[in-house]
Amino acid sequence: MTISQVVSDESLQPVLRTSAETLAQCDQLLSLLNPDAVSTDPATDHELSLAVSKQQKILFALLAQLRGQNRDACFRVRDTKQATAEARQEIDRLHLQLQNLYYEQKHLTGEIAACEAYDHKYLSLPLIPVEEFLEQFPEHRETDEHELMIARINHEHAERETLEQARQELLKRKQALIAENKKRKDDLASLDQDLEKFIDAAKPIQKIFEKEY
Repeated sequence: MTISQVVSDESLQPVLRTSAETLAQCDQLLSLLNPDAVSTDPATDHELSLAVSKQQKILFALLAQLRGQNRDACFRVRDTKQATAEARQEIDRLHLQLQNLYYEQKHLTGEIAACEAYDHKYLSLPLIPVEEFLEQFPEHRETDEHELMIARINHEHAERETLEQARQELLKRKQALIAENKKRKDDLASLDQDLEKFIDAAKPIQKIFEKEY
């Protein structure tokens, strides 16, 4: 596997090309400096020196370019690390927020289950059947279940208030009848006493009549 296959980042491709060019330039310079290629001819030596100098300038330029690209790559790596750290912090924050939402959802689910399982008092109210209620109040046929239950409870409340008023009226009548009966009993008792007194007062007269006859 070649290095170009290992490094797939597009921003590093110029660095690889410059590095390859620098390597090739080094090889070319080394071939010029090969001791076996050294000639004893002064003219040839002069041309060789010029060629070596030219190749060195090209090499130095490539090395400078390579250092600049390397510096830029380091800056990009630093920026990438910073961006990665910020993204990781954001992911951690979102993960923590997700966990909080999960725990809140779990808590709310538990509360909903507790409310649904709670033994509400209204469930034990002796309400009239739904069918009978709808027959009396057909305007509630399209009402949802919650509003229908409220209407039935309100109806039961109104009915109980009416019955309570009737009970109070009957209780008043009962108290009045009890008071009237008591008064009559008292009147009868008083009449009995008066009758006994009349009988006692009439006994001497009765004795006189008995003597005469």
